[in-house]
Amino acid sequence: MRKFIVAVGIITLLAGAGYVVKVWTNLRVQARTSKLNEDVENLFSALQKYKEHVGAYPVGGNAEVAKALKGQNPKNVIILVGRKNDLNDKGEFVDRWGTALRIYFSDNGILVRSAGPNRRFDDSTTLECDDYF
Repeated sequence: MRKFIVAVGIITLLAGAGYVVKVWTNLRVQARTSKLNEDVENLFSALQKYKEHVGAYPVGGNAEVAKALKGQNPKNVIILVGRKNDLNDKGEFVDRWGTALRIYFSDNGILVRSAGPNRRFDDSTTLECDDYF
């Protein structure tokens, strides 16, 4: 009987530890996700202000967009992006996991894509897709 109680106690402790790890991981991901959302909202706002002052969205990839917001544009206008957004060695805006954001423009819209926690851009049909749009 005593061995049974000890075995049940050990199983309960292991299950409890697994649950705590799962909750802790989810909290960390949620914190990074909320910071990512804030960063992207600031970037959207900056790009809208850029369009208002310069007349069009910046052209080029992520690094060119960052340079344009820093004043390397036809009107030499500097647009502040909110709090300091992280840049990589190439001068590109990066997400909370260190992966460069992909920024797409249309005539009147912007799409910003993050690779998410797995740091790779996935096809939306894959089960492991954790990208943020």
